[in-house]
Amino acid sequence: MIKKLLLILVFLLIYKPTNAKENIMILKLKDGDVVIELFNDIAPKHVERIKKLAKEKKYDGVVFHRVIDGFMAQTGDVQHGNSNSDKFNLKMAGTGGSEYPDLKAEFSGASHERGTLSMARSSDPDSANSQFFICFQAAKHLDRQYTVFGKVIKGMEFVDAIKRGEGSNGEVTDPDKIISLTIEK
Repeated sequence: MIKKLLLILVFLLIYKPTNAKENIMILKLKDGDVVIELFNDIAPKHVERIKKLAKEKKYDGVVFHRVIDGFMAQTGDVQHGNSNSDKFNLKMAGTGGSEYPDLKAEFSGASHERGTLSMARSSDPDSANSQFFICFQAAKHLDRQYTVFGKVIKGMEFVDAIKRGEGSNGEVTDPDKIISLTIEK
C-alpha cells in the first residue's frame, strides 16, 4: 500500500499534462478565437519555432494565402505574407519564411485529421520554417510526410469560415488573415 501511494505521489510530481497553458495557442481570426493544443512531445523544435514567432508577433497580420476547400488553409509566410508590413507581397506569399534556419523534420505517428496543424515545406522534408496549414478534414496521405505540431480543440467553425481560394492551387485574392497568434499564459 505504501509503495502504491509512493508511486502515485511520484507520478503527480512529474506528470505534466500535454495541454498545460504554455502549450495552448490562441489564433484570433475575424470570426472568433481558435484554441490550439501544441504537441511539444512529438514536435518540440517546431513547437518552439511557432512559439518564438508568435511571441515576436511575427504572425499578426499574416494572410491565409492558399486555402483549398475540403483540404486545408495555409498561412505563416512571415516574410512576404504579413499584410501589416511594408514588405507585404501577396504574389510572393507562400514563398518565404522567417529569419531563422529551416527545421529538421519531426515526423510522427500523429495523423492529419480535421483540425490538425502541420508545417508546410518544399519537396525537401527538412525545409519547414514558419508556414503551416490547418486541415479542414482528414488528409491521411500527408501522414509521416509533414510535421504535425498541434490540433484545434475549440473554434474549428472559425477556421471553416476562412475565405477559400480558387483553382487547384487554392490561391486567394483578398485573403483573410491572422489577427493575432498568442501563447496562453
